[in-house]
Amino acid sequence: MATTSDIRNGLCIRYNNDIYKIVEFLHVKPGKGPAFVRTKMKSVTTGKVLDNTFSAGHKIEDVRVETHKFQYLYNDGEFYHFMNEADYTQIRLLESAIDRTDLMKEGEVVTIQINTEDNMPLSVELPASVILEVTATEPGVKGNTATNATKPATVESGAEVNVPLFINEGDKIKVETEKGTYKERIKE
Repeated sequence: MATTSDIRNGLCIRYNNDIYKIVEFLHVKPGKGPAFVRTKMKSVTTGKVLDNTFSAGHKIEDVRVETHKFQYLYNDGEFYHFMNEADYTQIRLLESAIDRTDLMKEGEVVTIQINTEDNMPLSVELPASVILEVTATEPGVKGNTATNATKPATVESGAEVNVPLFINEGDKIKVETEKGTYKERIKE
C-alpha cells in the first residue's frame, strides 16, 4: 500500500476495480483546511480520463509494473503489434492502451509497462520526441514571416503537425510526442 505522498506521473494504481495511470498530479496545501492531491488519471483498460482528489495521507493501492523496451512492428487495423527487444516475443495491444498512435512509425522503440501480477501490458510510452519526414505541406508564402507563422504539415506516420513556413516536403522534423508539436528541423 502506498499513500498520496507516493503519487507521481506514470504511477499505476488500482481504483474503482480498474487500473489507472497517473497522468498529472498537484499537491495542494490550502491556507485553511487539510492538504489534498488533485490528480488526472487514465484508465489503462478503457482509455477514459478521470479527475480525482485524494485527501492527504489517503491509502492507495499501487500496482507493481515492469518496463520493457519493445519495437513497434505494424498495425493490422484492430491491433498494434510490438516485439520485445530482449527475447523477441511479440504482443499486440488495442489502440486505447497507446497514447499518440498517430506519431508512431514502424520500427520505433517504445517503453511498455507490464503488470507483474498477470503479465498484462498496461500502457505504451513513446520517446520524448520522434523524428518524422514531412510527406505533404503547402509551400510557404514569401514575405509572411513577420510573425511566428505556421502551416499544417502531414508527416509519414499520418499525424498533422503545425510547422514553420520554411519547412518543405521531404524535410525531417523532430516532434515532441507529449503535445504533438514541432521542435526543430533535422539537417542531414
